[in-house]
Amino acid sequence: MAAFTQVAHVSQIVSGSGKAVEVDGKTIAVFNCGGAFYATDNTCPHRGGPLSEGSLSGTTVTCPWHGREFDIASGTFPINPSVSVQRFDVKVDGNDVLVAVSDEAKLPQGSFAS
Repeated sequence: MAAFTQVAHVSQIVSGSGKAVEVDGKTIAVFNCGGAFYATDNTCPHRGGPLSEGSLSGTTVTCPWHGREFDIASGTFPINPSVSVQRFDVKVDGNDVLVAVSDEAKLPQGSFAS
């Protein structure tokens, strides 16, 4: 089981937005959906866009580069559920947002064609 790492304070991630954070060399996107926090790999598997900079509607983030949408609660790409971004466990402890990243998660992942 991966250990949780403090990555932000609750107030640093405004509701309806995301923030890129780094945990042991891995860039993670942490999102605040009305006080519920989610974390995914920050890199869109389509063309490498920064998901933390995408627009958020409910639990759907839209990649700012090419419009690919991912459900941040499950990590899936709704058009093709076999494509996904890695998601990570998140918990809030007081005012701290913590994310758990396993050693396997730090390995590079593949992408899909346009």
